[in-house]
Amino acid sequence: MIISLSVALVAVAFAVLVFFLIKTLNSAKDSLDKVSQTLQEVQKTVDELTYEVKTTVRHVNDITADVQSKIGKIDPIMDSVQNLGEVLSELTLTAKQVSVTVIEKFRKNRELREKSELVSIDNAPMTPAEERTVNSYKAANSKKGRVQAILKGVDVAAGLWQKYRK
Repeated sequence: MIISLSVALVAVAFAVLVFFLIKTLNSAKDSLDKVSQTLQEVQKTVDELTYEVKTTVRHVNDITADVQSKIGKIDPIMDSVQNLGEVLSELTLTAKQVSVTVIEKFRKNRELREKSELVSIDNAPMTPAEERTVNSYKAANSKKGRVQAILKGVDVAAGLWQKYRK
């Protein structure tokens, strides 16, 4: 009887073990079904995102190509602006030099005039013969002075032109 009782106890224990094993396997099956469903949803979402990312990358490539072509078109303009800046800088320097030269010339002319007035013979009384001599000298020198001033102006202009061309 002990043997039959032992066999019955083993059978009951085995049945309980099988029952809990089946319950555990059913829970595992349900969990795996849920994981499988979640993976399918994730795969669907990844596929949709992949399409959108590919579309976005194509648009970015198109925009990049467009920007590069426009930058290529702007480069000559930037070079021209740089050259224009250099020319304007040289022109400003030349104008400054000319203005300094003109101011110096006027200052020297004024100083010479003031000195010549101090030592002028116009203030002293002259005889008619001396007056004729002085007037003829002034007339002769005033023509020379004008010619010299014109030649000097041409020389200054030529020098400025050479500096500008450099």
